[in-house]
Amino acid sequence: MTIPTRTLGTDGPVVGAIGLGCMSFSPTYGGFDGIDPNEVIGRAIDLGCTLLDTADVYGPSEVIVGEAIAKRRDEVVIATKFGIISAPRDGKPPVVNGTPEYVRSSIERSLGRLGLDHVDLYYQHRADADVPIEETIGAMAELVAEGKVLHLGLSEASVDTIRRAAAVHPIAALQSEWSVFSRDVEAGIVPTCRELGIGLVPFSPLGRGFLTGTISALDALPDGDIRRSYPRFGDDAFDANLSSVEIIGAIAAAHEATAGQVALAWLLAQGPDVVPIPGTKRVKYLEENLDAVAVELTADEIARLDALPVVGDRSADLSWINRSTRPLADR
Repeated sequence: MTIPTRTLGTDGPVVGAIGLGCMSFSPTYGGFDGIDPNEVIGRAIDLGCTLLDTADVYGPSEVIVGEAIAKRRDEVVIATKFGIISAPRDGKPPVVNGTPEYVRSSIERSLGRLGLDHVDLYYQHRADADVPIEETIGAMAELVAEGKVLHLGLSEASVDTIRRAAAVHPIAALQSEWSVFSRDVEAGIVPTCRELGIGLVPFSPLGRGFLTGTISALDALPDGDIRRSYPRFGDDAFDANLSSVEIIGAIAAAHEATAGQVALAWLLAQGPDVVPIPGTKRVKYLEENLDAVAVELTADEIARLDALPVVGDRSADLSWINRSTRPLADR
């Protein structure tokens, strides 16, 4: 089986309908004992999963991706991201850099780690509230002119940021958290992207593993797993959200599918401009995720999934979600 393709943006890259989130190849979700990233990435490419999404902040991920695709560069669309200096943690706010100088230095470092002369899609990972988006995108557009980047993207940007960015240079994709459990982008961000011809790349489409139905207790998460800090995995929310996952499981049973496949099928059904990027370190789960393209949900099933309740915010710090920047004239 080779999965079908979709196009990101009006004139963006053609990619497999489901991509691979390569944050999995970082310490964030545990180590690599018994795991061969080359095998996972190679199998993804074989199956038509051609959008490989990494970031400079994902530890060794860029190096791992670069080594895995070294002999298959023409078969993949490489996306990477810049801008996050440090995530919010232990009560400390996030640190983000969107200055033109940082844009230029970041792409050089990413290209070096990836072993490439260009990336296909370059995202600003989070908007820098202190730097007008016009300045950041202007610097990114220069990278396009130089051939170091083919297409531009934004991540977790507000409607205002998206519109102002697109006025400077075409934006191929907007990456934000979007899943059955995370719906905040639907009110304004998704319609804005569609108005402007911007593709949608949902990250954490499986609710950081919650929507797969394989996490039945908090104790199943290892010590140090970042998910323990997310409100939806908290003591007050876990059991309530698990009840919603059981409904997803019931729908999955009717399709002889998994809960995770139903969650991905729900996203694919949102429109042909949607390309979710679930992450995994194992070939078994990669193949399972890609098989979601064969799950066709009924209108009633989609309505049931739309109505699922969820308890808790999607992040412990919402200050860097759907971000806006300072106006250009604000000096």
